[in-house]
Amino acid sequence: MTLKLGDTAPDFEAETTEGKISFHEWIGDSWAVLFSHPKDFTPVCTTELGYMASIKPEFDRRGTKIIGLSVDPVERHAAWASDIEETQGTAPNYPIISDGDFAVSKLYGMLPADVSGDVAARTPADNQTVRNVFVVGPDKKVKLILVYPMSTGRNFDEVLRVIDSLQLTSAHNVSTPANWRDGDKVIISGSVSNDQAKEIWPDGWEEPKPYIRIVPQPS
Repeated sequence: MTLKLGDTAPDFEAETTEGKISFHEWIGDSWAVLFSHPKDFTPVCTTELGYMASIKPEFDRRGTKIIGLSVDPVERHAAWASDIEETQGTAPNYPIISDGDFAVSKLYGMLPADVSGDVAARTPADNQTVRNVFVVGPDKKVKLILVYPMSTGRNFDEVLRVIDSLQLTSAHNVSTPANWRDGDKVIISGSVSNDQAKEIWPDGWEEPKPYIRIVPQPS
């Protein structure tokens, strides 16, 4: 299947480094980030898992759970965690899904449906398409999909920035401009008429063009 923004994130049960989970139940009323990896003991992924562990408090502050996935058995994840702590300074402090049967990767469209066989016989290159980031809202809808090549480490600071935008724009009738950061000015959503906007922003707005109405970020 091909997931699109606004689709319901497929639910699944899986073994993780913190026990068995049901994905939707695990998310609960939180936001969630699922980020995937083609194989344990791969260099770029090692740096990513360590960095995510170091900034987990930032996700916690935003009411967002994080969960990794790698196409390997859960017992290999534990050994990999030791390497991550040794080389990156922080061990994973969030669950990592064991996708040794390719079930979740196929469910999320990261591997073809006909993939089968011994996971240990597959190389990272065989699983190179398992390099996605999915942000899922409390409504279990997919809010963001990022896909990275194996050679490029992911920018998780950007994921935090997007979550800030998603949470702000889901609560207020605004959109965020290019390179927006928390605290910057925002744009009144196009679905809001001028009459409605006057009720919400009685002090008015900047209007370089009639379709660009700029206001301070709502608190």
